Amino acid sequence: MKQFSRTEKIIGKNNLSKIKNTSILIVGIGGVGGSALEMLARSGIENIVVADFDQFEESNLNRQILSLQSNIGLLKVDAAKDRIKDINSSINIYLIKDKIDDNSIKNIPKTDYIIDACDDIKAKVLLIKYAILNNIKIISCCGTGNRLNPEQLRINNVWKTEYDPLAKKLRQELRKNKINYKLPVVCSLEKPVIKTKEFVGSMAMVPNAAGILLASYVINDIIRKEDK
Repeated sequence: MKQFSRTEKIIGKNNLSKIKNTSILIVGIGGVGGSALEMLARSGIENIVVADFDQFEESNLNRQILSLQSNIGLLKVDAAKDRIKDINSSINIYLIKDKIDDNSIKNIPKTDYIIDACDDIKAKVLLIKYAILNNIKIISCCGTGNRLNPEQLRINNVWKTEYDPLAKKLRQELRKNKINYKLPVVCSLEKPVIKTKEFVGSMAMVPNAAGILLASYVINDIIRKEDK
């Protein structure tokens, strides 16, 4: 397939086949998750589940790669489907239009990987529990708001993050649930530019770079797997 000829050139035919046959769940397709979805679609992933209950708003246009003037008011998952099918018509995409909670998580299709790009602490904990129970690899994103420098992003252990209120809350909930899991996360070493709980500022660079790191983690993990 000419579309992935340059991909095959750098990773080989067998690895491209592995990528195409891997299934991924992405929860949250805003600034971070939308970028992760885009990278996965362009990398050859053909089995994707996306979960998001939100609609695009005008305020999303400054940073969310999937948001356009033409899709304001539309459900993010519907817009996401149209976009990635236009990138690769072979992609199988399953849409979840509900918030991840105790009930909806029971109906999530099982995938090989989970990318958690949501900002809901309860949903994050549920996804971690679900991943552990079903032996699914998971990577989560910590906070990207109030930050300007994408060069400060890292992939780290959730127990070793700094300057991140969301990660701190997540660790607290993991302790409460007695979950001692070395969760890989994309996090920033940058101190927040502003510190306010009322209104979080954000621009395009950090969230989109975080999404690229999430996708890169998954793709590189797939091609590192030895053939069985």
